[in-house]
Amino acid sequence: MTRLGHGMGLEGGQRISCLKWGMNTNLPLSQDGDVIIGGTFRISYDTPAMENDYMQAPQYKFCTGFDVTALQYLYAMIYAVEEINRSKRLLPGVKMGYQILDGCGKPPWALQVILSLVGGDAKSCTVEKSASTKQGGVPVLIGGSSSTTSIALSSVLAPLSVPLVSYFATCPCLSDKRLYPNVFRTIPSDVYQTWALAQLAIQFQWTWIGAVVSKSDYGLGAVKMFQDQTVGFVCLAFVKTLTRENLDSDVIDAALTIKASTAKVIMIFSSHTSVRELFLQLLKLNVTDRQFLASEAWSTSGDLLEHPATSKVAQGLFGVAIRSSKIDGFENYIKSLHPSQRPHDEFLREYWETEFGCAPLSSSSSPLPPCNGTESLFGVNNPFTDMSQLRVTYNVYLAVYAAAHAIHSLLSCLTQRPLLLPTAPLHKTSHLQSLNHIIFCFQLLKYLPRVNFTTPQGDRFSFNGGDITAKYDLINWQKTAEGSLKFVQIGKVDGFDIDLNETAIQWSTGSSQVPVSVCTVSCEPGTRKAIRKGEPVCCFDCIPCGEGEVSNKTDSLQCDRCPLEFWSNPARTSCIPRQLDFLSFNETLGITLTTVAVSGAAVTTAVFVVFLYYRQTPMVRANNKELSFLLLVSLKLCFLCSLVFIGRPSVWSCRFQQAAFGISFVLSVSCLQVKTMVVLAAFRSARPGAEMFVKWFGPRKQRGSVWLLTCIQVIICIVWLCVSPPEPHVDLEVQGSKVTLECAMKSVLGFSLVLGYIGLLACTCLLLAFLARKLPDNFNEAKLITFSMLIFCAVWVAFVPAYVSSPGKYSVAVEIFAILASSYGLLFCIFAPKCFIILLRPEKNTRRYVMKR
Repeated sequence: MTRLGHGMGLEGGQRISCLKWGMNTNLPLSQDGDVIIGGTFRISYDTPAMENDYMQAPQYKFCTGFDVTALQYLYAMIYAVEEINRSKRLLPGVKMGYQILDGCGKPPWALQVILSLVGGDAKSCTVEKSASTKQGGVPVLIGGSSSTTSIALSSVLAPLSVPLVSYFATCPCLSDKRLYPNVFRTIPSDVYQTWALAQLAIQFQWTWIGAVVSKSDYGLGAVKMFQDQTVGFVCLAFVKTLTRENLDSDVIDAALTIKASTAKVIMIFSSHTSVRELFLQLLKLNVTDRQFLASEAWSTSGDLLEHPATSKVAQGLFGVAIRSSKIDGFENYIKSLHPSQRPHDEFLREYWETEFGCAPLSSSSSPLPPCNGTESLFGVNNPFTDMSQLRVTYNVYLAVYAAAHAIHSLLSCLTQRPLLLPTAPLHKTSHLQSLNHIIFCFQLLKYLPRVNFTTPQGDRFSFNGGDITAKYDLINWQKTAEGSLKFVQIGKVDGFDIDLNETAIQWSTGSSQVPVSVCTVSCEPGTRKAIRKGEPVCCFDCIPCGEGEVSNKTDSLQCDRCPLEFWSNPARTSCIPRQLDFLSFNETLGITLTTVAVSGAAVTTAVFVVFLYYRQTPMVRANNKELSFLLLVSLKLCFLCSLVFIGRPSVWSCRFQQAAFGISFVLSVSCLQVKTMVVLAAFRSARPGAEMFVKWFGPRKQRGSVWLLTCIQVIICIVWLCVSPPEPHVDLEVQGSKVTLECAMKSVLGFSLVLGYIGLLACTCLLLAFLARKLPDNFNEAKLITFSMLIFCAVWVAFVPAYVSSPGKYSVAVEIFAILASSYGLLFCIFAPKCFIILLRPEKNTRRYVMKR
């Protein structure tokens, strides 16, 4: 088809102006009027490569491709202008016109377009209707099909004070009026949609997300905001950029990255054409298990929804969409369009040829066959005629109405205050239609922020610093019974509020089960997160809490130490009271020690009975039977006192056990010491002067000596127990779920004196027995006492380090063992040989044998 150069319907002077800029714009469309507004749309989407040798100005070739969705935006602008012209309340008597060009959606082409649109008086930017001047530069421009394009257009229009009302530029940077004072938008800033996607990612616990974005202010800005809004909650596994110039290689790289990544949720901020190519590559790689998050730029693309690859790759897609609305009469207007009614409409002619495959006008130079005239859009179902989701289309409609209301306010003000005009005077009249209108762009910039009106559909509209309040629909792509996909609205976003029906969502899995996308599975309670060095915070190891530590939350950063009175349960999820641990009669160790102690007491009683029965025999009488009976009683007390150490410690048991132990053993050792001294005295009685020595070791003196030595220990124990007695104490410093309840020695000195006194008597007794070891064997028991004292001393010397190093209740068991071992040593070493003779060798239990030397 033939492309027309810029200037159709324009005066020759303007044609020269366009040629001056070196323009070759695509498909112009214009309508004359009292007030002319400009419009640029991305009808052609394929931009050719530029030839730039830096020796001459670059030549911009025509764009190719035909976007029928953008064509609907264009006719929304025309429909709004025609609707305003029919209105009796808005701009009455003033006819609005338009000048629309194809900007290709890329800054270099769009800049050439707007330079031709504002190519009138650059200083005043006037639009004037008179007999001599047809039209000049436009006072307001509807355009900016992307953030990057809008930024570029603003840089040119801002010095000229020309307002730019964008219907599709979402970059938050455009909200900065210091940098972009002339930019207004009828679409919300990306701040809101990235916030919505961030909140959804946090809500569904997607901590590991991949991102594919266009390499533009729109895509790169969105991913930056998403990272800022999810810091500490979500990590990006990768960020892949798509450029229009290298789209083929970029989508292949992105598809391979998606397939290799462990991220199951992929967020895409790009155009629908780029997404379509990406989906085709993913289908070739058989990647059909990813959950996609879509931005408003493509979440409601009909082309994508109906594409064969989409149903296999993008099932369950979750996206943010611009709030949909209806435009009364617009559907009938679109479907009633026909090239025969608009012979100069090159956009409609190209669409007609593409849709029906025929040339609609006989004068057309198209190689296609002529149409038969029966073609109609009423039977066509494609994005151009689809009125079910007027989203961006409605934004264009709002932009035209916002410009019209601003012009209306300005013209109303001008007729009331003519002194505002620095040039041609106004003729006073009550009707606007009789005026030659002169509109200054810088004045229109003041009225646009103040617009506040109700649309014909009943919606309230106003600018807030050039932006509008965010209103989005949350869209889910769900599979139908026939296998195709359909849009289902499952929620809304109003500003920073989200209303979501989770039960209505169909995920990529085909079920209501929320997909899982994490770098590392969440750490269960009882563990803590340990960040891997050099990796994102979402990639971590789960370390079990140590003993005595707990974590009761998922993904806990640290384990908390339990209070001293508590310990961690086996799962390390809660602190439980420590179990009191002491040497009880019910446990194996307690039963064993009790059995040994009772057995020792029983054996001692048996020996006592034997000695009592044979008390008149020489063997008993010769070994100082009175001290022997007293020794047996003390040994029985030693065996029985060990039982006091077993069981739950109490105040009285703690005080009694050490005193009973100390006194019982002193009594036993004292008996042995006195017996040894009596043996020595008896065998030294034949020496001169020995009568006095023997006199001091008579029966009464022997008993007195024993009680005297014992009373010293009694006094030590009384002083100890009165000053600083042992008391029950819970040893919380011991690690473990069990805490030891023990008798704490508050005074180490008291316990040391008790043990030291026993040791002193034992050593003295050992020394005396050693001195008497060569006396006649049949009569004295010095050797037996020596062996018993050696055993006694060895046991108690070994007791000290074992007692100190044994934890908890085992220190008590060590002391009981020492008591029983030393008691058994005394019992068997001293009384076993005598009982053997008395019971098994009665022939030796005679005076003659005992006195035998």
